[in-house]
Amino acid sequence: MASLSSNHSLPSSHNNTMAELSPVSNDISTAVGALILGIVFLLGVPGNLFVAWSIMARTRHRSVTTLLIFNLACADGFLMALTVFFVIYLAKQTWVFGQVMCKILFYLCNVNMYASIFLITLMSLHRLVAVVWPLKLSSVACRKIVTRLIAGMWASVILIALPSLIFREVIKKHDDVRDTIRVCTPKHALPREVMFQYSFETVVGFIIPYAVIMTSYIKIVRRLKQTKFRRTVRSEKLIMGIVVTFGLLWLPYHVINMVQVSAEWFDEKSKARAKLLLISKTSRAVTSALAFISSCANPVLYTFAGKAYIKKNGFSFMARLFEGTSMDQTPNKIASSTNKSTEL
Repeated sequence: MASLSSNHSLPSSHNNTMAELSPVSNDISTAVGALILGIVFLLGVPGNLFVAWSIMARTRHRSVTTLLIFNLACADGFLMALTVFFVIYLAKQTWVFGQVMCKILFYLCNVNMYASIFLITLMSLHRLVAVVWPLKLSSVACRKIVTRLIAGMWASVILIALPSLIFREVIKKHDDVRDTIRVCTPKHALPREVMFQYSFETVVGFIIPYAVIMTSYIKIVRRLKQTKFRRTVRSEKLIMGIVVTFGLLWLPYHVINMVQVSAEWFDEKSKARAKLLLISKTSRAVTSALAFISSCANPVLYTFAGKAYIKKNGFSFMARLFEGTSMDQTPNKIASSTNKSTEL
């Protein structure tokens, strides 16, 4: 994740361009980004903590969906706790936390990005099995198997996110207003390193997972149309809300990634290259801040989905919501519910 900074290759001939394109030099962009992140922190930290607490302390029957939501809340809550560093970065328009923190913080952001989309993909695949192949649910999507998949997912994202740890440095720049500033920014020796890192990030962290998700939901919708549901399928609506929200908030970020990659195809002196780099620089802080919103949006979605329980259940309303979305039934019951009007 190139959060809050623009991405540029750094052969010697690029040094002047880098000096002109400081990722935190745009006052409007950094101010808007800092404001968004401040709001995200105030909503995201308590919101995700409440989700995790509801599942651990209040939920009696923890389904596979609930287990996935718990992991998502933990990942998002941890990321939200890191936003304080980025708010300070944007407010000061200089990096004050040193080289090690520069690498670690942006690496953790990338880990969260991959973890979030992979967990949402697992949710969609679980719904696919539950609705389209209900008799196979207990054998291929039971809690034991899903727990192993989640553990494997975390191990994978730790490795996949390594480029953001490798290609990240604190660079000193000269600024007309503040003399010397420090920027925590990607640093690449060659243009192809830029193209590889951000193409890989967008393809693996957005395009492929979303292709899997959309394919799953096309099959789910087709299956539901073949059945005689008379009542609302709560799980499908809730998870689809998570999917759509994540996609809308992360799409601008990945578009800017592709703008940066596109710039590397042009000659260094090309006007098209300069224009694309300018777009990347001026948009990066805002699009990265929008991506952070996705980590605080889910508790808001859960609250709206569970509002019917608030008056009756009080602080346990979210636990009641998660229990209501459970698909952990015996194969016979699931098969029966697929053909009857059972609320999931």
